[in-house]
Amino acid sequence: MEKKKKRRFFIIFACITILLLIGTVLTKPVGSGEEVGELMRDAVLHDVNKISLFGIMNVNPGVISAMTVTGIMFIFALIVRIFVIPRFKMVPGKFQMVLEMLVGYFDGLAKSNSPHRNSFLGAYVFSAGVYIFVSTIFELFGVQATTVHNTIISLPAPLSDINGALMLGCLSYMVILSGGIAQNKLKGIGKTLKEFSLPISMSFRLFGALLSGALVTELVYHYTHLSYGLPVVVGLLFTLLHALIQAYVLTMLTALFYGEVTE
Repeated sequence: MEKKKKRRFFIIFACITILLLIGTVLTKPVGSGEEVGELMRDAVLHDVNKISLFGIMNVNPGVISAMTVTGIMFIFALIVRIFVIPRFKMVPGKFQMVLEMLVGYFDGLAKSNSPHRNSFLGAYVFSAGVYIFVSTIFELFGVQATTVHNTIISLPAPLSDINGALMLGCLSYMVILSGGIAQNKLKGIGKTLKEFSLPISMSFRLFGALLSGALVTELVYHYTHLSYGLPVVVGLLFTLLHALIQAYVLTMLTALFYGEVTE
């Protein structure tokens, strides 16, 4: 029976592969009339496919993505706080266990890297890490919006916009600076200002990593010869890897530098 199942599986897999190859041969090499250079330029600058913000002004799609992700996270956190946390038990359920493990990880990250004033640091790195992860995988859902030119686009990850990455990097730097001031006053300011390039390096590391994944996926989708199954694998792997790695990197760097200025 097992041999028959394996044989059946290989036959189905071979048939699907042959069909994909036939489709690849019969299709044209380019799947879009827009030049790939224009696609990549707009993915970086967002100067073409802008979206109207309640009719007030035209903004980058990343702004709409950021507002959507923030709203979803806020509503989810409110529901958890009102309806879930009061019902926590001594023997945790699955959701409670996941939540406690997540909070415990970031709390441990803060305490291990910053022995002083780590309660606020734990809350911040938890918020930043969850925001990076959720906002990165947000693009996998393909939420669509209409541009000012009446074209339909999928909303990108908020942090693939340079403005969003810069703001998160600068916010992390301000948290580090506030910890230095609270703990060591002028000495803490001096320690923080020595790392004047820190917000830029954190921002561009985050922006570059997320943008590279977006550009690779866009390039794969652009060419029809590569658009059979491969974009799904590439998009999923790049998105999940970047979500996990960048959430870890930024929170770790913030905790490390926070610990240094609060010694």
